[in-house]
Order: sequence, then structure tokens, then C-alpha cells
Amino acid sequence: MTGRPGPGHAWDAGGPAELPGTPGRRAPGRRERDSAGRPRNARPRDALGRPLPRGATGEQRVPDDLAMAPREALVLAQRMLDDARPFHAHEVLEASWKTAPSAERDLWQGLAQIAVGITHARRGNAAGAAALLRRGGERVGGYAGTNPHGIDAGSIAGQAARLARRIDRESLAGVPAADLRFRLTSAGDPGVPSGAGESAVTGTRDPGDS
Repeated sequence: MTGRPGPGHAWDAGGPAELPGTPGRRAPGRRERDSAGRPRNARPRDALGRPLPRGATGEQRVPDDLAMAPREALVLAQRMLDDARPFHAHEVLEASWKTAPSAERDLWQGLAQIAVGITHARRGNAAGAAALLRRGGERVGGYAGTNPHGIDAGSIAGQAARLARRIDRESLAGVPAADLRFRLTSAGDPGVPSGAGESAVTGTRDPGDS
């Protein structure tokens, strides 16, 4: 879904599928699929979405066709952020962006881009982190004061902007991991019961290498 920003995406997505009858060759824009027609991961990924050697045990992935209510998606994404799995949080948030009404699309895309920025920070990519945090914060900031679905848009946008400036100024050496934590909803928001949405996180997807 959202490493290299792609047109309309938080992170360039898509994995090529093998051309019929030509093992090893790939058709641009096509994906390998399993027997049920679901996109198949070409390679497993670690907790930060980095590709692992084929055959390695990777992290459980979010399916391309994930469909969740906004509040459930927020709870699941928050749990992933709290578990230092921002890449997977971005997949959940981007799935919500894809299905959101037009009035909310910038909000969900911005949240996904902030999760990508945190992913870049945890990977040690200061430039990518600052750029995506700034871009995502600007999108989310457009909803400040409205708090759709309990999302504390103004606070999130401000935190993203401050963190981007700090990374620009100090690089990542001066930013402890604790300062990469974000809270998506307002304090005291009741949210959704623990475990909501976890059963939906099955299957695989095939983003491009970042």
C-alpha cells in the first residue's frame, strides 16, 4: 500500500506476477495469486515491512481486501503502532483510505502517511521519515477541530509537524523511540473492545520493495 510514495498512494504498492510459461520473468503490474485468487506475497516481511529471504518466517500481513468499520480500524492500527509495527498499521489505515467516503479520504491517507513516516524513522531513514510525517500531518491537519471517529486530528497533525522539524534539525540520533509513538484517538475515547478486527488480519498482500 504506502517506501516510495506513488501517485495517490501513501506507499507504492504492487508486485509483478510471473509471465505464463516463463519462470522468473515478471509481467509489469500483475501479481502472483493463490488458488483462491488472493494476491500472494512474493517475499515475507519483518515487523518494519522489510523483505526477508524467501522461505523465512515473516510477519502476518494485512489482506488487500481488508474492510473494517472506522473505529475497529483505528483500534487495530493503534495496537500495531503500540507494538512498534507501524508498517502494518499503515496497511490497515490505507485499507480504510481506499474505502472511505470522499470527505474523509485525505484524513485516512494522512494517517497512513504518518505511519509510513514512523516506519522510515524506525528503519533509520531520516529524510523519508521527515517528508512523510510532514505530508501526512498536513493532510490530517485539515480535519483539526472536527475529530471524526474520535480521531484527534489537530493533536496528531501538530505532533507530526513537530517531529518532522526535530528530525530535520537533529536527524534520528536525537529522537528516542518513545517519541515516535502516536495516539490516534482522543484520550478517554471508548474505542472498540480489545481484539476487534484481529480476525480480519489474515491473508497476504504484495507491496513493492521499499
